[in-house]
Amino acid sequence: MDGIIGVLGLLTLVLEGISCQGVYAPPTVQIVHSGHACNVEEERYSERVYTIREGETLELTCLVTGHPRPQIRWTKTAGSVSDRFQDSSVFNETLNIAKIHRHQGGRYYCKAENGLGSPAIKSIRVDVYYLDEPLVTVHQSIGEAKEQFYYERTVFLRCIANSNPPIRYSWYRGRDVLSQGSDKGVEIYEPFFTQLQGETKILKLKNLRPKDYANYSCIASVRNVCGLADRRVVFRLTNKTAPASIKLLVEDPIVVNPGQTVSLVCISTGGEPAPSLNWTLSSGSLPQKSLMKDGTLTLPSIASEDAGVYSCVASNNVGNPAKKSTTIIVRALKKGRFWITPDPYHNDDNIQIGREVKISCQVEATPPEELQFSWLKNGRALRSSERMVITQTDPDISPGTTNLDIIDLKFTDFGTYTCVASLRGGGIPEISIDVNISSTTVPPNLTVPRGKSPMAVREGETVELECLVSGKPKPIILWSRADKEAPMPDGSMQMESYDGVLRIVNVSREMSGSYRCQTSQYNGFNVKPREAVIELIVRYPPAVEPVWQEVRQGLGRPVVMNCRVLRAHPSRVLRYEWRLSSRLLHAGTFDSRDDTDYTIRSLAREGYGEYTCDIINEVGPGRCTFLVTGKAYPPEFYYDTYNPLWQNRPRVYGYKLQWTQMNPSAVDRIMAYRLGIRQTGQQRWWEQEIPVEGNIQKGDFEEDPVCMFTQDKKDDFDWTRHSAATRDTKYTPNTGPSGDRSGSKQGFYMYIETSRPRKEGDTARLLSPTFSVAPKNPYSISSPPAYCFSFYYHMYGKHIGTLNAFVKQKGQSTSDAGPVWSLSGNQGDRWRQAKISIHPTASFQVMFEGIRGPGIEGDIAIDDVTLEEGECPDPPSNPIRGAAAHSVSSIWPLSVTLFFTVFIGLR
Repeated sequence: MDGIIGVLGLLTLVLEGISCQGVYAPPTVQIVHSGHACNVEEERYSERVYTIREGETLELTCLVTGHPRPQIRWTKTAGSVSDRFQDSSVFNETLNIAKIHRHQGGRYYCKAENGLGSPAIKSIRVDVYYLDEPLVTVHQSIGEAKEQFYYERTVFLRCIANSNPPIRYSWYRGRDVLSQGSDKGVEIYEPFFTQLQGETKILKLKNLRPKDYANYSCIASVRNVCGLADRRVVFRLTNKTAPASIKLLVEDPIVVNPGQTVSLVCISTGGEPAPSLNWTLSSGSLPQKSLMKDGTLTLPSIASEDAGVYSCVASNNVGNPAKKSTTIIVRALKKGRFWITPDPYHNDDNIQIGREVKISCQVEATPPEELQFSWLKNGRALRSSERMVITQTDPDISPGTTNLDIIDLKFTDFGTYTCVASLRGGGIPEISIDVNISSTTVPPNLTVPRGKSPMAVREGETVELECLVSGKPKPIILWSRADKEAPMPDGSMQMESYDGVLRIVNVSREMSGSYRCQTSQYNGFNVKPREAVIELIVRYPPAVEPVWQEVRQGLGRPVVMNCRVLRAHPSRVLRYEWRLSSRLLHAGTFDSRDDTDYTIRSLAREGYGEYTCDIINEVGPGRCTFLVTGKAYPPEFYYDTYNPLWQNRPRVYGYKLQWTQMNPSAVDRIMAYRLGIRQTGQQRWWEQEIPVEGNIQKGDFEEDPVCMFTQDKKDDFDWTRHSAATRDTKYTPNTGPSGDRSGSKQGFYMYIETSRPRKEGDTARLLSPTFSVAPKNPYSISSPPAYCFSFYYHMYGKHIGTLNAFVKQKGQSTSDAGPVWSLSGNQGDRWRQAKISIHPTASFQVMFEGIRGPGIEGDIAIDDVTLEEGECPDPPSNPIRGAAAHSVSSIWPLSVTLFFTVFIGLR
């Protein structure tokens, strides 16, 4: 019977205030594996090697902690020293590669980041094991190669195989093992490695004897690592063994017309054992329509793209493969074009009687040597003469070009000239190009119609940019951006137009700018290109932020919503309108500001809903949307429990689940949590509601690792985590607290122990995690918002020194950051609260510094440290006033822990 897992009950339920996992916590990472690992071993520097067989499934899971939930990204190095990542990456917890291939081995990195502190990165090296079938090739000694293998010849048998890990080779003659020294006529070389062939083992047979004609076996083994079985290959050496030889029964080259069927015949003329025949194409793989049978390759209905060098390769693993090639040329004519050059000696841009005119015609031909041209005037054949000079394939001009030079142009020379290109032998349609030479043949000119530049259009509409082109013949117009690095709307760098119009559908704001139209030198006059520029202006409604934002706030508290203009065209904003659903709340116009606020002084239930702010210019509105509710923020699991805890009872395991929540006290009171549980593979859910009694407390030091605080490594001694129940008060009486801030003797707090060997002036510093500051204005922080930094302190004893609180911003040293709060001397045997409004402009840490006084009765303690959004309400008097730095927007420590038990039974 199969074992099953079922959730039968929740045996233990624990609801804690703060367990230091925190609403804001930097990420941590751990990599666990599943799938079909052969072995997992530790490497140096705590890195691990995960061994897997090729073709199996690789599955790696990245377990993370942190809040907000970190974003996870898997990447893989290419194995080089450059730390260069591959282009592909996976953005989820589990990396799954089915049927893994050898090239997918390497070091895999899991990176987790949530904006707090530095990203957490772990790596694991994946080693893919494989063993290919070995291949035996036979070679005669250099200079002794004959058609057959005769007596008294030296022969080499090479055994080649690719593997990971390295191979151990064994040679057999028949059933006898061959080893170095076992036979005077045999030498075995140590394996060597080549990049193309892999690892190679050579068996040398010196001066062949009759007994050397036998079956030779090469066994490749990796000693069954990863379950890879040994591979064996057998080669029979006889006195008739000979390398392959072939003959092609085709011409070289083969010139054919498109649509014909071509057969390439390759026959074997020698070789023992009988060689195998195969065809290859130098430019890549063979055409899909090709057919191969018994050495004959058939290419039905051949096309121009099928042209290339085709090779017949014969191999029987004796000597080097035999290879013979032929070239297939597919006849074609394409891309006919012309240009007219006025008299080049007089720098003319037009045609004049008595001057010279050159007409050029160009095509692409395959094969080029078959190309031939002819000229017609008004449909009648034209021959070269003293005044009508026809030249072809002039070395000074482009290949495939013919020129007609008309010397001393006369009125009777006006007419239609036709350039005809063809291939000798026929079979391919000829190309003809007509060029008119007359008194009306004039160079091109480009102008922009009146009112067509600048062109203003709404975003999303269709626009036509127009350049009027005159001239005869009318040339092709080339369109490009005036900014040469900017692409055209279709993504290319240049577009063609035959009527001078560039049509752009669904115009976007990125398409604004200058567009250049210019004449092409082809199919027209060969003169300096004419060009013009058109300015395109795309008008669009204001782009605003935030487009959508959820605002959660408790009843009776203020709410401020801000909608800001990022950009617009036209930039002048006409008005703004604030609405709750469809009800107009407020409207107005902008002066010099680029944003608008709406404030709810005291949020009521009827104030819940969707608020919209429309900021309107001539084109239309840009909308900010705010969803205002009093709902609690969704909880997030703080970390993933992947190993059950054994409960010392048969088939019973315990799991510990922890979740965190952002700003629990910033919204309406949380009534309960609901936990859903579903067994893998089942549809049914079990649900358990967990009521919340009283307020959720935050910020004490109830669990390691000290609410993510760290000890400063540059101070004189450390802060100590303690509770009154475990502290020895007899050693230093008349100092320190008798309980935590709530009065509990079991509760924990942090304090400095001032007993010997401490001396006066020694310092102990405690650093918080690093918090990120996200300014409302992304360009600068001109007036950073305020945050409230609060804590409880206990300073009792006649030798009390000093307690300092710092806000250390990014880039500051401890000495550069002055204290934002400081207090010295005996303050009595009670806990007091400090609150400081701070305004940082960069990422920062909170730091506590305790300084030892003149004697041992000087213990200083702190507890319940919080950071909250907004100015401190009614703050106690601060021993230090002045500009401080600014905090993150929420209290960071909070978590809820749930223990439950599952039973494993039989069915």
